[in-house]
Amino acid sequence: MALLTEHEQRKVAEAIARVERDTDAELVTVLAARADDYAYIPLLWASLLALVVPGIVHYLTGWLTLHSLLLVQWISFIVLCLVFRLPKITTHLIPRAVRHWRASNLARRQFLEQNLHHTVGRTGMLIFVCEAERYVEILVDEGISSRLDDKNWDAIVATFTQQVRQGQTLQGFVNCVEACGELLKVHVPVTHVRNELPNRLVVLG
Repeated sequence: MALLTEHEQRKVAEAIARVERDTDAELVTVLAARADDYAYIPLLWASLLALVVPGIVHYLTGWLTLHSLLLVQWISFIVLCLVFRLPKITTHLIPRAVRHWRASNLARRQFLEQNLHHTVGRTGMLIFVCEAERYVEILVDEGISSRLDDKNWDAIVATFTQQVRQGQTLQGFVNCVEACGELLKVHVPVTHVRNELPNRLVVLG
């Protein structure tokens, strides 16, 4: 899954710079290829299927001897492990709740790692995307949340999530930054010129 090129990343940075001219909010954008490698998921599914399916076939038909049953189970396990390690297949094996939980945890770690909780006036904002999980989240510090309810971001997140699913990650970032900017310049208007955090897209490969 290809992440954004350097040229595309600059477009996101330019959108952030335009928005921050009209607001005290400090925006940081993060794009992660995936929230986790989910190494245990392919093993779990391969183990389950390799154990159950040949066993059911043997029980219903009696075609397999004990030796051949064990051989089929081992071969099935190895083949399924290799197949289930393919990224596109792995993603479909992971329950949606697990994928979103992992991505949400990563978003909160990034909020802290990018120092968004240390801005003057507590006006940090994180726009976070996990491509593999098709997950988008906006996190804001209390300087923004005290003036804008979190429900204000729901429609923006829903639109961005749809664009990520369609492979329009760059356009989604630009549109999301601009939509957030429209709300921020009204509710968190600029009071003095400052730029505490870099205007760039943080890419987690």
